[in-house]
Amino acid sequence: MQTTTTNVRHTDDLGKLVLRLILAATLLFHGISKMSNGIGFVADMLAKAGLPAVFGYGVYVGEVIAPLFILFGLFTRPAALVVAINMVVAILLVHTSQFFTLNDTGGWALELQGMYFFTAIGIALLGAGRYSVGGVNGRFN
Repeated sequence: MQTTTTNVRHTDDLGKLVLRLILAATLLFHGISKMSNGIGFVADMLAKAGLPAVFGYGVYVGEVIAPLFILFGLFTRPAALVVAINMVVAILLVHTSQFFTLNDTGGWALELQGMYFFTAIGIALLGAGRYSVGGVNGRFN
């Protein structure tokens, strides 16, 4: 059986959809939690780091708005970059002491944050694909 360009493109687009869905869905849980419980702890960490606490509202951009754009495939590449930046900030504010450590089961202590970061980078490089609101030829997709 010969693989055609159409079949390859179809599976590529399905793969992009799967990456978008899993990144957006799992990040949205974090965003919904912050919408329910507030961002006081984020603002406190920012203040301790010498940054304005108002920057804490950026967590809503990185964990609610950007994942929704990724989920629907609209401005996917910039939204994925926002998520990647959000992960870098989270690691720098909360997890720097864990960077070179393992968890209790032998995995990297930051594997979740790493998975979010590198999945976002992958989406930023690949784009949304044709199964998106923006479509394969959509600007910033």
